[in-house]
Amino acid sequence: MYKVKVYVTLRENVLDPQGKAVTNSLHALNYTEVTDVRIGKYMELMVEKSQRNIDEVIDEICHKLLANPVIEDYRYEVEECVHQ
Repeated sequence: MYKVKVYVTLRENVLDPQGKAVTNSLHALNYTEVTDVRIGKYMELMVEKSQRNIDEVIDEICHKLLANPVIEDYRYEVEECVHQ
């Protein structure tokens, strides 16, 4: 069994209106040292071991469902779970 942590973020050249709103709110609260905020998504998947390579499976899942490859980038971390 694998625990996969997936992080999806907007590409650098894509406008992030949520991030801009948070930046403006932080400035209104006098946190002026914050210069930029980018909002993203975090997901955890539990994946059974199979004959397929785990990286191939996760890349397919991210590309087809979890991220929009036109405007988003993704990265992930795979941890093998030990059953007790």
